[in-house]
Amino acid sequence: MQVDVVVGGGGPVGLCLARALAQQGRTVAVVERQPRTALAAPAFDGREIALTHASRRLLDRLQVWSRLDAGTIAPLCQARVQDGASPFALAIGGEADTGQPLGWLVANHRIRQAAYEAALDQPGVSVLDDVGVAALRREPERVVITLDDGRLLHTRLLVAADGRLSGLRRQLGVGAELHELGRSMLVCHVAHARPHHGVALEWFAYGGTVALLPLVGDSSSLVLTLAPQQAAAMMALDPTAFAEEVTGLCEERLGAMRLASSRHLYPLVSSYARRLAGPRFALAGDAAVGMHPVTAHGFNFGLAGGERLAAALEGAADPGALSPLQVFARAHRRATWPLYAATQLVARLYTDERPGARLLRRGALRVAAMPAFRQALRRHLQH
Repeated sequence: MQVDVVVGGGGPVGLCLARALAQQGRTVAVVERQPRTALAAPAFDGREIALTHASRRLLDRLQVWSRLDAGTIAPLCQARVQDGASPFALAIGGEADTGQPLGWLVANHRIRQAAYEAALDQPGVSVLDDVGVAALRREPERVVITLDDGRLLHTRLLVAADGRLSGLRRQLGVGAELHELGRSMLVCHVAHARPHHGVALEWFAYGGTVALLPLVGDSSSLVLTLAPQQAAAMMALDPTAFAEEVTGLCEERLGAMRLASSRHLYPLVSSYARRLAGPRFALAGDAAVGMHPVTAHGFNFGLAGGERLAAALEGAADPGALSPLQVFARAHRRATWPLYAATQLVARLYTDERPGARLLRRGALRVAAMPAFRQALRRHLQH
């Protein structure tokens, strides 16, 4: 099979990129290990994605946004960040003069389904499901890919979009900065007694991070970042005991809690690829930049990277030529590395319980609360 581009990974970033490249008139094959049934109807995985205005515009252009159920999309009006029991909070958004939310909360599995449907509807995109890449060989004019079932793909460009522990990245010989963060992320939906008013709450306490992301109605997405043993113990609690424990952890900020979904546990690993592109290949999504969830920016970076790659390849006769791929790599590194590096510092600082670190992080929140910083951050989210 001969195509212009092979995208390895059928997650939402890979599928959106495939549609964008096919809109340029290219033929694109998406290779995904999951079966077609899982792609067409993804299971709930507990994760809610905070989409920026830029991400919404991109999803709108790719006809993904229109496929989402509007009744399940929750506006994010403000974010408040606190350090432990300190009464001071860094508030982002909520200013009376904007009239615009900071962003929107959408379930990850709903985005996956909408992106899959949009990709299938796009002429030029083919999805090869229930199969992976067994081997690949880069040649001067093409990449030859051998699939698990023995089929051969010939392509001018291979895009690895198969996650932060990307197997394709390793097969391409590209290293990555990997950080095992020694924490696990427990996510689920909770119902609560008091309304959230569209405000996301996040605070650093109990040796971990607690976040409540506003959903439709009096419910929120609970995100607990804990030591693995603590997270496993929370997972083992029955629903009633879990609700009581969570109500205490959340200091009754929204009143009594009730478990409203299944619980899901993920190890926390952040990553940054040492090369974002090279001859006949590029990296996308978490395979390029896998962010710590504290900034809720990883998926937005993935979508933006796909958009940059498609823009760099627009009009290129050969999508695997090195020059446009280098343009993409430079632009994506400039856009992502500063926030990635800053997030790594924040993650280390806010998991350090030594007295000196506690003082430093409280001071950091007050610096971040300066009007100029808050306004710049709000403009970035609403751009």
